[in-house]
Amino acid sequence: AIHGHCIGAGVDLSACCDIRYSSRDTKFSIKEVDMGLAADVGTLQILPQSITNHSLFRELVFTSRTFDTNEAQQIGLLSRIFDTREALLDAAINLANVIARKSPVAVQGSKINLNYARDHTIDDNFNFVSTWNSSMLMTEDIVKSVMASTASKEQSNKNTSNEVEFEDV
Repeated sequence: AIHGHCIGAGVDLSACCDIRYSSRDTKFSIKEVDMGLAADVGTLQILPQSITNHSLFRELVFTSRTFDTNEAQQIGLLSRIFDTREALLDAAINLANVIARKSPVAVQGSKINLNYARDHTIDDNFNFVSTWNSSMLMTEDIVKSVMASTASKEQSNKNTSNEVEFEDV
């Protein structure tokens, strides 16, 4: 969750996040060029792999110009923008809770596979995920996930709104 001013090292830190939400009033700036440096803690090392508009990203890096959430989302820095800080924090906490209720092995495995996929061929990615999932069969997470899913469907058929979570199984 990003709000207020996100400048220099703040952008470096946010570059390290898997999911980035921001309030609409946030201002960003990659200030290192104004300091006589190249951004060295994440902005130039991590973001180029996920940025969607390299021309605008380069402009922002080379000029140190302050930019708003619309431009941040336009280059792929943000996934969502919220009108208020309160809405931002509520959404970020809700998202964290949703992810925390999932199988930690599956979430971590998905992250590892997504990161691996950036630098490898499709065939390599299929082989990697196959190996990963084979080792996941050695955990109890698949059984728990299936049980939680089945229990949720049974409750759904009974017209109840309670979802069975992974951690409840």
